Amino acid sequence: MRTDYHNHLEKGTLTLEYLKQFAKKADEEGIREFGISEHAYHFYETADILSNEWVDARRWYTMKEYTDLFREAEREGLNVKMSIEMDYTPGKHEEMAEFIQAYPFDYVIGSIHWVGNFGIDLAEYRKEWDRRDVKEVYRHYFDQVVTLAQSNLFDVIGHLDLVKIFGYVPDDREFLLSEYERITSELAESKTCVEISTAGLRKPVGRMYPEPELLAMCRRKGIPIVLSSDAHEPEHVGYRYQDAVKLAREAGYSKVMTFSEGRRKEEDLT
Repeated sequence: MRTDYHNHLEKGTLTLEYLKQFAKKADEEGIREFGISEHAYHFYETADILSNEWVDARRWYTMKEYTDLFREAEREGLNVKMSIEMDYTPGKHEEMAEFIQAYPFDYVIGSIHWVGNFGIDLAEYRKEWDRRDVKEVYRHYFDQVVTLAQSNLFDVIGHLDLVKIFGYVPDDREFLLSEYERITSELAESKTCVEISTAGLRKPVGRMYPEPELLAMCRRKGIPIVLSSDAHEPEHVGYRYQDAVKLAREAGYSKVMTFSEGRRKEEDLT
């Protein structure tokens, strides 16, 4: 089963015409399980979960507009899953749970983009990396992976090691392996699947998420996977899909997880 569960309409509009462009590309790429997982911070209903100057300037939609779009897509016969990508926010578990439970998502992605007030993957914050202790940023980032897993709120964790996006990586291998061990142990105790994302190949780091060693550790601990491109425009749907399949197989995976109305099912990796 070919899956691409992590895609965004944010560069266009919440319209059926724009959604159809994504669905058409998914069909051309042989993607049979396709989903849109818009960033939750774009919705006014999440203002009590995550709020800062950068985020608040990008709060554009209501959830009614979003859910109405998927109802329209269903009437048109489009096979597209409705999801959300939520910024995991420490201290906001109750609010996140209330939001997630309020809507009929097929699955929910949780991701970490903020370490305190530091937007780790934002171009506007890139110079901040040179002013920070890289190992400390990684430690605080992985602290959030642990509590994300412990929350058991999310079906998938997006781009597990996004923290490497600009190529800043601690040169302490023992530290990295220790962090990998602790986050995978927590993920293995949760319902959370790990996403193999080709988006990193389009980023400055030029590598997929997660690192092969980290993915192999996930496999040894029995953590399921999904495959995604994190497309922000239609042409990136299914981006370098076979590279993701190759990485998955090298780690020992032969199955992927699929979702529908909150239920999950394993399918053969193809």
